Amino acid sequence: MLRSSILLAALLLSTDVAAQDTTLRAGRSVRGSLVTGDTLSYVIEGGADYYVLGRVDQISVDVVVRILRPDGRVLRTIDGPDRGPERFQFETDLDGSYRIQVIPFEEETGDFTIELERLEPVEVDPEKLADQLMSQYDREDSPGAVVSVFRDGETVFSRAYGMANLSYGIPFEVGTRSNIGSTSKQFTAFAMMLLAERGEVSLEDDIREHVPELPDLGETITIRHILTHTSGLREFLNLLLMSGRRLDHGDFIARSELIDVVQRQPALQNSPGAEWNYNNTAFGLAALIVERVSGHAFHEFMQDNVFGPLGMSHTMVRPSPEHIVENMAEGYTPRPDGSYAVLGDLGGAVGAGGIYTTVADLQTWVENFSHHEVGSREIFAEMMTSYVLTDGDSTGYGLGFFVDEQGGMKRVHHGGADVAHRSMLAYYPEINAGITTQSNHAAFDGSIAFRLAEAFFRDDMQIDEEEKSDAGDDEFDAESYDAEDFDDFVGRYALDAAPAFILTFTREDNTLHAQATGQQRLEIVPTSDTTFALTTVDASFVFHRNADGEVDALTLNQNGQQRATRLDDAEEAWAPTTEQLSAFAGRYFSEELETFYTLTLEDEQLAVHHRRLDDFNLTPGEEDTFAGGGFTLSFERDRNGQVIAFYVANGRTRDVRFARVD
Repeated sequence: MLRSSILLAALLLSTDVAAQDTTLRAGRSVRGSLVTGDTLSYVIEGGADYYVLGRVDQISVDVVVRILRPDGRVLRTIDGPDRGPERFQFETDLDGSYRIQVIPFEEETGDFTIELERLEPVEVDPEKLADQLMSQYDREDSPGAVVSVFRDGETVFSRAYGMANLSYGIPFEVGTRSNIGSTSKQFTAFAMMLLAERGEVSLEDDIREHVPELPDLGETITIRHILTHTSGLREFLNLLLMSGRRLDHGDFIARSELIDVVQRQPALQNSPGAEWNYNNTAFGLAALIVERVSGHAFHEFMQDNVFGPLGMSHTMVRPSPEHIVENMAEGYTPRPDGSYAVLGDLGGAVGAGGIYTTVADLQTWVENFSHHEVGSREIFAEMMTSYVLTDGDSTGYGLGFFVDEQGGMKRVHHGGADVAHRSMLAYYPEINAGITTQSNHAAFDGSIAFRLAEAFFRDDMQIDEEEKSDAGDDEFDAESYDAEDFDDFVGRYALDAAPAFILTFTREDNTLHAQATGQQRLEIVPTSDTTFALTTVDASFVFHRNADGEVDALTLNQNGQQRATRLDDAEEAWAPTTEQLSAFAGRYFSEELETFYTLTLEDEQLAVHHRRLDDFNLTPGEEDTFAGGGFTLSFERDRNGQVIAFYVANGRTRDVRFARVD
């Protein structure tokens, strides 16, 4: 916990300071006021390899916090809750002054305080580094987390931070059970592999052999397809969001709805095995197949065949959000006012998620990868082998595991996120070591697990040149980058998986920007001659040249990889007139979702209304396509040019048709 003496010092030293470029010192709170157009700047002097933790308390103004490196490059932009603490955390990598800029959100005005809570050298000792990185969660008023590191059957480090339950003041402990979300998928895949090893199923079985009520969608979907996210089925969480189901408000989803979702799907989104598209529906169906083949409920099968035999006595599948889990960490989601909300767990998550466990039990599970007390060596080898698509491309995903490299070593891992819980489990088979982090804070930074793995296993890791080139060159001098070189990349790029989603890249003098359809323009910075990173979110771009040296495509790295193809520069962006926009206004109905959307023309802009969703505006993309509210709408016309329908996509689910009814 933060020492009470530090907090007391912060209160005693709080002062009103209006001048810019004020030097911040640890334990000193500085008050400021903002009006429209203001940018107040605060300086941190710490040199390279310092850890910085601070907060801006938004008393009466919503702020954006921007962090600048000594070379002027934007390191990070934070825009979280409307009120309360806006926290910032980073590590310095250059000598010189780092600036913390506080900017009013849009046209807001009001008061705030800024406090530097920690300014100290980055810890070299891995255990102390863990305490340092987890310090932002280690408070009596914050949801908490736990970290555990293990190697060759021994626990190297295990420590809990913060609170498991804020209502009753219960601390997070190493033995606290937490929802691991999608980290559960490896257990579902393993259950299916056990049945396959026993000869009760084959991974090449048509899933309709075991769930005959599923429709024939024209191509065979095998068990292997559903375990590798290549089935072509709708992703049910994204689909139900389209229908107005408010998962952010705890709406219930029954497991039975997964079959209903598939039964209503008119066609596959892709040919099975041809495209990787992360899919919770598929793993929900996998759990159902395990139940039907074994004759036991999924939670019972897992207890009898996996958890029990391995001695994972604190692990369980939660059959539904209504089931009691003893000694559990309650999940918390930050609210716009800076407080926390309790929304419960996702319904219908069994198979795709739904497992509660402890870090000690997860260590037991990982040790079985090499001991094979349950399951064979062949099972784990297959689960940890990347699936190859029909076009020969590798997906980087096996059966319930992501498979890649870190520091020149093979890494097998999977993260998880339920409504508010977060989890990461990573295994390094070449050194028989692993790390897991679990948290009941929806804003927990999952990358901490990989950062700590680097610290604990640094003697075994080395810089991998291929990995380094993908992520950008650590030795690249961004300050020396000639912004005019970016002109080769300026233009529009359409995502191959969702062509209506356009990424537009522009340059204004030395400032580079990226803008996605229906979203605000964001600054990007170079990390090599061909790679660029967003300053506000964890996303980057890699531009590709063809055999003629022309830039014709890019890869978007954000929650996986997506390829985008460059559009013809001769094609001007579509700018519909008010009269043209009016042709899209009307009422539309989806038979698949049994849901109405109403489109209206308001202030020369199309707006979308739904009885349960928040209203949102649409921004034009390509001709007859719009984006907004996280959705992409592609309109359909009849032979006379009349608008008769649109198809909506929101990432993992696409091509859902809404027919015009008025």
